[in-house]
Amino acid sequence: MFILPRPSLLFALLAMSAATAFTSPAPFIIPLWPHGAPGAIACPTYHQSVIYRDNDPARPRITQVTTPSLEAFLPDPSTATGAAVVICPGGGYVVLAYDLEGTVPARWFASHGVAAFVLKYRLPSDKIMRDKRIGPLQDVEEAIRTVRRRAAEWHVNPSRVGVMGFSAGGNVAATASTLYRENVYTPE
Repeated sequence: MFILPRPSLLFALLAMSAATAFTSPAPFIIPLWPHGAPGAIACPTYHQSVIYRDNDPARPRITQVTTPSLEAFLPDPSTATGAAVVICPGGGYVVLAYDLEGTVPARWFASHGVAAFVLKYRLPSDKIMRDKRIGPLQDVEEAIRTVRRRAAEWHVNPSRVGVMGFSAGGNVAATASTLYRENVYTPE
């Protein structure tokens, strides 16, 4: 026979476990270019929009990015490894598959002790970029630099910052990995 503890004891146990349990901080957004992206062209008719795959709000696809950013998913400090990864979602350089190729793997990495940062990068467009070949490269390079600059704040080892991507985002990540010495903008 199972005997329930007194309600006051049960309440005390629940309160203690809630007080000592730590959950990872909520994801937060970091603007990538607070003073404007290099080589940007103002286009008042070009606006970021979100499309929902299968009309499901949990499955966003982002298009026409004009303000690049990072969404940070930090691990529980008790499991943090000091490693970090910048994740570049794919989408054929037309959209960003922000959930399946961004926030879903970011949550997985964070649950395994790796700080993850989802990059919302500019998609190549002559309407908003002087040189659409380097816009995404500028964004991923600045994303990596941002994580390294703020490494102490996020408990990351600046020499353990990686980059990965899916499909077109994989091309962005590979370009950052192979052309990192190219001078595509002047860092602040």
